[in-house]
Amino acid sequence: MTQTSLARLEQARAKESEQALWARVSDLPPPPRLKLCAEGFDVIAECKLHSPSAGDLSAHTTGVEARVQAYAQGGACAVSVLTEPSRFGGKLEHLAQAAAILAPHKVPAMRKDFLVDPYQVMEARAAGAGGALVIVRMLDRSRITELLDCAAMLKMFVLLEAFDAMDLQTAHDVLALRKAHDERILVGLNCRDLEKLTVEFGRLEELVDQLPPGYAHVAESGVGSVDDVRTVVDIGYQVALVGTTLMHSDKPRELLGSLLAAGRERAMATRTRRMRITGEDE
Repeated sequence: MTQTSLARLEQARAKESEQALWARVSDLPPPPRLKLCAEGFDVIAECKLHSPSAGDLSAHTTGVEARVQAYAQGGACAVSVLTEPSRFGGKLEHLAQAAAILAPHKVPAMRKDFLVDPYQVMEARAAGAGGALVIVRMLDRSRITELLDCAAMLKMFVLLEAFDAMDLQTAHDVLALRKAHDERILVGLNCRDLEKLTVEFGRLEELVDQLPPGYAHVAESGVGSVDDVRTVVDIGYQVALVGTTLMHSDKPRELLGSLLAAGRERAMATRTRRMRITGEDE
């Protein structure tokens, strides 16, 4: 996917120079800020019309705007929008549509794509996004840092996505070199096997201790039920990215609400138990 992303990058640059794009986005007001709830669990809801593993996902939605509106009303902390065209049926226009719907709710849209250059982060901001996905294994450490720096300058959050222990070590190394902890960076573990496209749910627990400490941890792929949510909260994740299950639902607002309620109830119960144990130890 790197080559096709580079090709799209060059096509975009041919239409608008990096200097012109930067001038345009640097004058924009800050995007909605990512806010994680104090109750200890949030959901990034995803809008995608197609996926290589699930096929067509558009049957249960009347359009991007309606789906995103339901997510905002259901309590999503952010909405991930696919902009990759060849495998996911996405485009930047979908991101712009979503951002416009989400702005009154003060919920950021996140560009999900195979980003390889800061130019594409600026593209996302120009479309109204308040966040961007950065996939660790696609990039070397210096390029990851460039994307993080660009997002920080534009006051956007980043979901830094890992797939295995090697990716997590790279994330550790990159974040350790930053001058200060940035709450706008989330670290996610995607448990999908990229070759077989299967979900290896056990990987979320297997690798949780290798996630960089001090950042909100995001469980990605395979979270689709109340039981799944309780499991990832028990393991130690504060956020789940949920896409296919929500896209299959005729009532995404209600489903999202039930997932959030279950996750927050479990997080609060876990916190209460820990406080009791601490008190007993004292």
